[in-house]
Amino acid sequence: MMASRGYDMTPTMYSPDGRIYQVEYALETVKRGTLAIGVKCNDGVIIAVEENPRALQVSNITQKIFQVDKHIGIAAAGYIPDARVQVDSARFFSQSNKLTYDEPIEVETVAKHLADQSHQFTQYSGVRPYGVALIIAGIDQKGGSIYVTDPSGTYVSYAAVSIGENSDAVTEFLEKNYKSDMTLEDGASLAAAAINLKDEKKDGSKHVKMSWIKLDKQIMEKVSDSDIENFVQSAKQKFPK
Repeated sequence: MMASRGYDMTPTMYSPDGRIYQVEYALETVKRGTLAIGVKCNDGVIIAVEENPRALQVSNITQKIFQVDKHIGIAAAGYIPDARVQVDSARFFSQSNKLTYDEPIEVETVAKHLADQSHQFTQYSGVRPYGVALIIAGIDQKGGSIYVTDPSGTYVSYAAVSIGENSDAVTEFLEKNYKSDMTLEDGASLAAAAINLKDEKKDGSKHVKMSWIKLDKQIMEKVSDSDIENFVQSAKQKFPK
């Protein structure tokens, strides 16, 4: 990255070549975070993350997957405390929508709200952009949807996506192996294979956490450790490295 020459002191200042360095720094923070993946299937959506708990940490409590509403979940990569703040905002926004309109909120509406919130933190002096990207996945009246927001305030819809460390290589892997008619089981195997893609030592499942939302139930459910282990083993056959 070229020398900022003082243009990185505030997110409200453009450099002479039209860059906002504070936003670029935040995007670099996302790239240093552990991997998060979203996959849209013909019968639901999946979010999966890589987590490496310490020896004495309670590993069954997921730190990077959050439930916003019964039909919407979020996976995060980057500075996780920032993710918690945005998730709390999304939960309040979702429940307020339910009380006002008496219907479940759309996935895109939540994604746009979080993107607008991120954008606000690029417009005022004395604040810093959020150092986290989010995968927002859920089921609504339009079917399954996956969106990604980043520190710039952008939100984009995807069929399959990865954020965090090595996301470029993992995205290439998803582009090669993803199929729009995948079942949830196939999508879960794809997500597990993507998380284990770069490190030959990571062939187990203890570092993989996963949740899904089925199209018929429209309720976010945690995938059990035993099921994740089965998906990891299945991935070795379906998606060889």
